[in-house]
Amino acid sequence: MKLLDRMLVRNYLKSYLICLVSLLSLYIILDLFTNLDNFTEGQRTFSQVLRNITKYYGYRIPMVFDRLCEAIVLLAAMFTVAWIQRNNELLPVLSAGVSTRRMVLPVLVSACAMVGLAIANQELVLPHVDNYVLENRHDLEGIKDMSVSGGYDTNGTQIPALGRAYRNQQLIRDFHCVLPDGAGGIIHLEAKEARYVAPDDTPRSGGWLLVGTKPLEVDNCQQTGILEMIAPGKFFLKTNEVDFEYLTRQKNWWMVMSTWDLWKELAKADPMRAPGVAVLFHMRLTRPILGLILVFLGLSVILRDQNRNVIISTGMCLVLCALFFGATIVCKHLGEHEYISPALAAWLPVLNFGPLGFVLFDAIHT
Repeated sequence: MKLLDRMLVRNYLKSYLICLVSLLSLYIILDLFTNLDNFTEGQRTFSQVLRNITKYYGYRIPMVFDRLCEAIVLLAAMFTVAWIQRNNELLPVLSAGVSTRRMVLPVLVSACAMVGLAIANQELVLPHVDNYVLENRHDLEGIKDMSVSGGYDTNGTQIPALGRAYRNQQLIRDFHCVLPDGAGGIIHLEAKEARYVAPDDTPRSGGWLLVGTKPLEVDNCQQTGILEMIAPGKFFLKTNEVDFEYLTRQKNWWMVMSTWDLWKELAKADPMRAPGVAVLFHMRLTRPILGLILVFLGLSVILRDQNRNVIISTGMCLVLCALFFGATIVCKHLGEHEYISPALAAWLPVLNFGPLGFVLFDAIHT
């Protein structure tokens, strides 16, 4: 790397860090003071309130970064190039025979690296984010009751959306299930309480411990390979996928899944959530391309007329950024509501802005 390249990379990373810290700090401060009552509700000590705030924003920051990462990449590139123009550092380099595109190459490489950081956050960090905490800042401990969404397990067990769930105990009250009896019939079972037992080395794990069931006994339940009677009114229900988190999924639960998990989710037959999951899966594939297109568009606007005022160029760049994200959101909405196919919803912004970005970048005066 040349000395000038190192300087541009260092300036870009500095700008990126400043934009990242500024935007995240602004979000946390505004959100915290707006929702401070939710963190103090039911808490008696300052340490409990502080622990809840730390826990919530510890999960929230990766999600906010995921939403802002492309904008931060563009802002850092824009500020780096604009600062060079403002200090008249670009003209001597151009006079020495170095082209504009070669000059901004370190900025483009740094932007690509930061897009990769966003992908790493998406695939490695977001899947470990607790979606319940994001949706229930007033009940981070999971003490209050919540609704049951229901589900269908791969072993043939169907659990309707009935009863109330308690997250801190991994417990569902008024639990209902329907499963095959192994002889071509079905078994209807109701339980006062059903507690999920996480998978481990013990035989009765990876399923639901049912207490206070109706009926008290089930004929030939051992033949199902799914249901085991421990005592009259007490059973163990084995499930492959339907755990407590599955039955109590929060709104937009698929947003924190990895791309591979989204692919596996699409293989399941569930028409209620297929459009949203399919659109998100295809948008994950186009996301790196869209991030680079956005950087090309922003730099093209700034560098197209180097005699233009820096503030005007920055404003035009921000307007273009708003149009870009607006078009992406509109396409996502059309795909989720099945006006267009999920693949087209994800690739339409690429098809619209991709050629424009490269044409504008090619038209930069060198």
